[in-house]
Amino acid sequence: MNTEIQNLNPQEVWSNFYKLTQVPRPSNHEEKAREFMLAWAKENGVEAKMDEVGNILMSAPATPGMEDRKGVILQAHLDMVPQKNEATVHDFVKDPIQAYVDGEWVRAKGTTLGADNGLGLAAAMAVLTSKTVAHGPVEVLVTATEETGMDGANGLKAGWVKGDILLNLDSETEGELYVGCAGGLDAVVEFNFSEESVPADMKAYRLSLKGLKGGHSGMDINLGRGNSNKLLFRYMKVYGRKLGIRLSSIEGGSLRNAIPRESFAVVVVPNANTKEFIESLKATEAIYKSELSFTEPDLEFFAEETAMPSYVVSVDLQKRLTNSVLGCPNAVERMSNAMPDTVETSNNLAIIKSGKGKIVINTLMRSFVETAKEALAQRLHAVFELAGADKIAFEGGYPGWNPNPNSEILKVMKTTYNKLYGKEPEVMGIHAGLECGILGSKYPNWDMISFGPTIKSPHSPDERVNIESVNKFWKFMQEVLKNIPKK
Repeated sequence: MNTEIQNLNPQEVWSNFYKLTQVPRPSNHEEKAREFMLAWAKENGVEAKMDEVGNILMSAPATPGMEDRKGVILQAHLDMVPQKNEATVHDFVKDPIQAYVDGEWVRAKGTTLGADNGLGLAAAMAVLTSKTVAHGPVEVLVTATEETGMDGANGLKAGWVKGDILLNLDSETEGELYVGCAGGLDAVVEFNFSEESVPADMKAYRLSLKGLKGGHSGMDINLGRGNSNKLLFRYMKVYGRKLGIRLSSIEGGSLRNAIPRESFAVVVVPNANTKEFIESLKATEAIYKSELSFTEPDLEFFAEETAMPSYVVSVDLQKRLTNSVLGCPNAVERMSNAMPDTVETSNNLAIIKSGKGKIVINTLMRSFVETAKEALAQRLHAVFELAGADKIAFEGGYPGWNPNPNSEILKVMKTTYNKLYGKEPEVMGIHAGLECGILGSKYPNWDMISFGPTIKSPHSPDERVNIESVNKFWKFMQEVLKNIPKK
């Protein structure tokens, strides 16, 4: 067991983060993590309670001389995104994360690290037990199941939390203060199918399109990375009919908020066309590598012989599925006029999976502009309606967070950062879906800012956190807490 991260500075933060890596906490399986948090609070004499949706609220009284300050809520989510490389053996429900130091970074062995949002939570825990950090009344709000639907934020009741200022600790670039975020909307599309007999004189293959970087569908959607689902069905559009390829099953992507980096399909190919089939894969891989040479240098596209499947889907469904996947909007739809370097509207064609007579497609739309999000949903509906989908549903919608130009805490944080580091922090919006939009709708009086350490490639096995940025983040948080405005 690698314990070296416990010795990093600031030790009070890293030791808490190490403890979190040892407790399984994938989205929708947070029971052990909740038990850990409540036990940790009891052990450290911290007042804690849990609501019916799994949110945990911990609190600490003001330190001497700080009783007249406004109440601060430090907010982080408990769950993490469970992603691993195909060759990695790891059960996120049972196994601890294997974190290690890699130069200036902390990474995990073949899996997501959980720095999103474990480091924010670890810092909040450190505040609660610190003997040296000066602060007014502090609450730590630990929300449930953020990554797959913001369940905790949606289920939070008004009046349960008492503070005035919310510091969301879920941003991922040190030195940036976020004052707004995009809202989101899930699309769920289903195609029903009846199993057809496999034609005679066929050979079965498992197609694999893998080696992509993937990443966070909010933070990384503008980086030009490949979408494995799009690329696989682009191949099927070109060669499916030409070579007589028949689709049996498909499994691409695994999380709605992660850019899909691996897609697999079982297909059958006429014996007479197998040589041309293998050559077509090599040619297609070369095209994709050429087009994506800067963003996806490790892309692979190949086929391996496999057992003959018991069925294929109809030619008609294969055609409709292929065309609709290619026609579905994906990646950046529009950049923001108000914040030119920020994505306004996007869609992530996240998951395509077959089974039990259905092919299910999941996408996640994001936008700062509610009407733009609605317009994008209309486009998706049009594409899949034309393709004859059996179900097109939109669910899990959540609002964006509009910036407050008169934010008192923003002024404090800008001044504090400048005094600490001799430069102004960047003030911006984020295309990812922070919980601030939902929380602000329940507590409209809250003055809110989001910030955090530098985390790269969240929601993928390449996730890593910069060690020095955690130190700067912690120092900044302490100074901000010392300078919270009076009531």
